[in-house]
Amino acid sequence: MAPKYPNITVRLSGRDSNAFMILGLCQRAAKDAGLPKEEIDAFYKEATSGDHDHLIQTAMRWFSCA
Repeated sequence: MAPKYPNITVRLSGRDSNAFMILGLCQRAAKDAGLPKEEIDAFYKEATSGDHDHLIQTAMRWFSCA
C-alpha cells in the first residue's frame, strides 16, 4: 500500500530512533512539502496516539520512509 504522501520522503534509517527525532523529521518534511498546518497536526495526533512502533508505522503510512 502506498503512503498517503508518496512524494514526501523522510529518511529514518541511520538516524536516532528517538520518538522526538522521528516526529521532528516527519513534521519538517511535511512543512517543507507545503502541507497545511491542519494536516501536519493530524499526522502528529495520529503518530502520538500509541507507542514507538505505532509512531513508526504511522510515519510509514503517511510518507515514503527510507
